[in-house]
Amino acid sequence: MPSAPLSPARLERFARHIVLPEVGGAGQVRLAAARVAVIGLGGIGSPALQYLAASGIGRLALVDDDVVDISNLQRQTIFTTRDVGYGKAVSARRWLANFDDALQVDVSDARITTGNAASLIAGCDLVLDGTDNFATRLAVSDACVANGIPLLSAAVGRFQGQVGAFAGHLPDQACYRCFVGDAFDAEDCDTCADDGMLGAMAGWAGTFAALQAVRVLLAGVSGLGADPGWGRLHILDGLAPGMRTIRIVKDPGCKGCSNPAS
Repeated sequence: MPSAPLSPARLERFARHIVLPEVGGAGQVRLAAARVAVIGLGGIGSPALQYLAASGIGRLALVDDDVVDISNLQRQTIFTTRDVGYGKAVSARRWLANFDDALQVDVSDARITTGNAASLIAGCDLVLDGTDNFATRLAVSDACVANGIPLLSAAVGRFQGQVGAFAGHLPDQACYRCFVGDAFDAEDCDTCADDGMLGAMAGWAGTFAALQAVRVLLAGVSGLGADPGWGRLHILDGLAPGMRTIRIVKDPGCKGCSNPAS
């Protein structure tokens, strides 16, 4: 990945990162050179995008085929009433332009499928998936494995969230399909419209996902990335409140990362 020194303006903007020994100047330069795809700009993608942008990720690819609805505003924090009826990807790009016009932003309003997932994430250093159905999640996971791209998968519902880092392209690491299996390739999961969701719970999952994304991107560069946390799924409980972590092991029979041709 090419890197360039930060300008005086960027040094000032990210000074609070740079003084952290766990990030430092080398870490900030790494973030500036990174390209991250955010798939789904809803309850998770919105707050995640805000903190990815604030962290200085240099280039972002935004993918969402949905439009902003008034009911989204309870948790999708980058949108306002003026965005209702407009595409989420375009509205998110507008938010980014107002927040930091130095960011490079690519936008797609295509619905991600097994047929186009690879092209939508091409050239990315990390994919953050905050979509709301298993078929899309599995399509993204399989594309990440096939293209050697790490995946940060985040989900939320009611008062519980999940955030996990997957590197299924590595021989000893699990992919997202190892976690959920093949039974969910059909789009038949519940939605927050059915079950409800506390807005702040989505914010917790999204911002925690952004933190984990920075950790992954800094792997091998600075202290925060000393352990990217592959195969660890963090379960966030908003009612208790609390968090626990479980380990996802590679499934030797997984058709996504162990036997892709099966």
